[in-house]
Formats: sequence, C-alpha cells, structure tokens
Amino acid sequence: MSTVLEFDAQTSVALDRAIDALSGRRIAVLTGAGVSTDSGIPDYRGKGSRTRTPMTAQQFLSSEAARRRYWVGSHLGWRAFASADPNAGHDALAALEHAGIATGVVTQNVDGLHLRAGSRRVVELHGTMRRVICTHCGQVFDRRDLAHRVEADNPWITTPDAVELGPDGDVLPASSDGFVVPACSVCDGVLKPDVVFFGEYIPAVKFQEAQQLLAASDALLIAGSSLVVNSGIRLLERARRRRLPVVVVNRGETRADRAATVKIDAGTSEILSALTTALSR
Repeated sequence: MSTVLEFDAQTSVALDRAIDALSGRRIAVLTGAGVSTDSGIPDYRGKGSRTRTPMTAQQFLSSEAARRRYWVGSHLGWRAFASADPNAGHDALAALEHAGIATGVVTQNVDGLHLRAGSRRVVELHGTMRRVICTHCGQVFDRRDLAHRVEADNPWITTPDAVELGPDGDVLPASSDGFVVPACSVCDGVLKPDVVFFGEYIPAVKFQEAQQLLAASDALLIAGSSLVVNSGIRLLERARRRRLPVVVVNRGETRADRAATVKIDAGTSEILSALTTALSR
C-alpha cells in the first residue's frame, strides 16, 4: 500500500505495515507529550529536554512557600501555554474520528489541544489546565477567570516575551517574593489546577473511561508517548490480552516497542497525517 508523503525507506516500510495493521479496524488512540511538541510545548523525555523535578502534590499542599512558587510559574507559563495551537497531528486524529475510524483519544496531555482541534471523545487522563479546583470544597473555576484575579492581586506580574515553557504549562520563576496566592472565593480553601500532580493517582473514573474507549475498539494507536507513565502501560496490557494490533509512533524508544505490531520511529505530525490520509480512503 503506498502513501502520499515521502519518507525514508525504513519509515515508508513501517508506515505501510501500520496502514495494513489498522485498515478496516476501529482505532483507539493514546497520546503523550510528543504529539504536542510541534505546537511548541516540550516533552519531559524527548531528545534535548532538560531534567525536571516537578512539584509533588504533597509539597504543594503542605507548604505555602511551595504553592507561591508554583503559582508564579504556573501563571506565567499558562499564558504562553494557552496560546499554543493544535498541529497537524492533532488535526489528523480529529479527522480520523470524524471519519468514524477512531473511537476517540485517550491523552496524557493537559493542554486541551485535541479538543481544540475538533476531537469529540477525549479522555484527559491527567486532567486539564483549563480548570482550577478547590481542594477543600470542590468548587471549580475557569482558568481564564482565575488569571484575571491573579493579575489583579499581583499587578507587578508580567508575562515574559519568551519563557522556557514546561510540558504542563509552567515555567521556573526567578522569584516568588510578594506573590499573592489565589484562594477559593467560596471557602477560602487551597486552589490547584485540575491536573494530576506527581504523587497523585489518576481518578478511577477517568481510567474507566479510557478502558471503555479501548473496549469499543479493535486496534490501539500510541502516538508521542514513551509509556513511562503506568496508566499507558495498563492500557497497552489490556490491548495485548485481546491480541489487538498495536501501532506505536514515537521518536526514540518506548516501553511498548517489543509488544508493538509496528513501531514507527518518526515525528507524530507527519506520520499521523499520512495514516489518516491512507485509512480514510
């Protein structure tokens, strides 16, 4: 089976094998940070990514100083993070769903780019930066509204022209001195973005949604994830038990390489675009 885009010989062979493995099947998609790198959002583990020590949930909840540092960086980064646009890979997966081929997307990303690209069924395993929740009363706030509060309480804060953006929309602030941390306007409780911090578990209901999406499918496409996070491995294992074809698209090694029906070591945007073109014919 031939493809429209031009790739090197090894990639072309792998791509054709992937098309053959996925053709005529309903495909569940699992994505990681590598899908969003072409939108200007770096990943944690890709080539050239810097070493990061993300704040744990325990640190955030137990220390006011830690929350102050987090919120300065999170606010500055979110302004840049929120301006990122979906790339060709996001668009391709949305088109694959609209064509009735993909059953939906399970994503480890918190950037919301799949939804902005037009994907309708998206399971955000690690939450979303679009919302902020109160850890005491459970009240939910729109991140845009909270940003206005942050800037009103901290008029000195500015967004740099260029920030070193993190995968979860944060930056490392030069200083957090004097920063007024936003509190819940309902109960004055501690606010946190509606994302799964390091040290927290993925909500059971979210993983159930991911399992249901996979159960409605007869192939699994993994894109832009090294599968270091256990939630992805758990989905892979469920696909293996059912002996579903598994196609992995990622630059560099992943924990799924040995289990994959086909592994394509290439960028996600161009490969997902090629797969969508071929499978939609």
